[in-house]
Amino acid sequence: MNDLRVNKLAELLVKYSVSVKKGDKVMIKGEYETAPLVLAVYGEVIKAGGHPIVFLEPEGISEIFFKNASDEQLKFIHEPDRIITNTYDVTIRLGGDSNTRDLSKIDSSRMVMRHRARAELMKTSMHRSAVGELRWTYTMFPTNAYAQDAEMSLAEYEDFVYNACLPDMNDPVGYWQRFSAKQEKIIQWLKGKKRVHIKGIETDITLSIEGRPFINCDGRYNIPDGEVFTSPVENSVNGHVYFSYPAIEDGREVTGVRLWFENGKVVKATAEKNEEFLLKTLDTDIGACYLGEFAIGTSPNINIFTRQILYDEKINGSFHMALGAGYPESGSKNESAIHWDMICDLRSGGEIHVDDELLHKNGKFVIDFQGKT
Repeated sequence: MNDLRVNKLAELLVKYSVSVKKGDKVMIKGEYETAPLVLAVYGEVIKAGGHPIVFLEPEGISEIFFKNASDEQLKFIHEPDRIITNTYDVTIRLGGDSNTRDLSKIDSSRMVMRHRARAELMKTSMHRSAVGELRWTYTMFPTNAYAQDAEMSLAEYEDFVYNACLPDMNDPVGYWQRFSAKQEKIIQWLKGKKRVHIKGIETDITLSIEGRPFINCDGRYNIPDGEVFTSPVENSVNGHVYFSYPAIEDGREVTGVRLWFENGKVVKATAEKNEEFLLKTLDTDIGACYLGEFAIGTSPNINIFTRQILYDEKINGSFHMALGAGYPESGSKNESAIHWDMICDLRSGGEIHVDDELLHKNGKFVIDFQGKT
C-alpha cells in the first residue's frame, strides 16, 4: 500500500527544499530500499519541469569496492561525478541502508584514501552551494536497519521519521517556513557576537565566532532540520570536550570521544571504542584536526538518539561540532576531505554563554526565541 507520507515528503523536498525549476538538471541518488521515495521524487521533478537522472545502488556495492579496490581505484574519480558536481543545478540524496555496519571491518586507511581523493569534489560542491549555483538536499527513507539502530520497530521508526519531517501533514511547507522565521530570531540575536563558552559534563571549551555568520537550518539542505550553525575562527578553539553520544562515520561507531584543543587544533584525542579509527581519521589532512562547524540543535520533534546523524545532530538540547571542512557561507576557511559531526547532550547541566551572557541552559534557550510551533 502506498504511504501518503512518502508522497508528501517528496513534494516537500522538490517544491521547498531545492525548489526545482523548469530546465533544472537534477540528480536523484539512493539505495534500492529508497525506491518508493525515489519514484515519488522523480515524479515531482518531472511535474516541476526539471530534467532528473536517477542513480540507484544495491546494498553491498560499497563493501565490495572498499574490500577489493586497488589504490588506483580508490583514488579514481569518474567523469560523470565531476560533471554532476560542476554543472548540475540540484542534487537530491536519499539514504536507505539495509545494513548500517557493512563497512565496519574495512581498514580505515582505505577510507582515508578515498576521502582524500574526493576532497576536490567536496570543495567544489560546498563552494557552488555557498554562491547559489547548486541546490542540494538530503533525507533518509525509513528502513529496518535504521529502525534496529534506533531500537524501534519499523512502524515506530516510520512514525518518528515522518513526525520529524512532516510535523504538519496538512501544510508541510508552511510548517518549515514558520520554523525558519522563529529560528531567524536566534540568528539575529547571535549576529555580531564574538565569543562562545560551553560548559557541560567533562566539557569546558571556548571559541571565537567573531565575523562568522550563523546559518538558519530550516529544511533546505536537510529534511528533517533544526539547528543554527556557524564556523569557529580556525585558531580560536581552546579547552576540552566530551561527546556524550557515539560519533558514527563510515559504519564505525566511536564511543566516548574526548578531544583537547589548543589554538584551534586537536592536540589530544581519545575514545573508549574504535580509538584507532578516530586517530587515523584525524590524520586525513591538516584540516581534519580543526573545527569546521559549531551548531546548536533545535528540533522540537527530535529528542532521542537514533545513531543517524541526520536526526541526532538536531536533538533539541544538544550542540555539535564538526571536525574538518566548514561551509563557506558560514565564513569557514578550513578545508579538509572530511566533515565529521560529533554531538554533546546539554540537557543535564550544560550551559552555553555568548559574550558572557547565558544563552542556553539544561538544553533550553533561556531567552525565549521559539514560541509555539
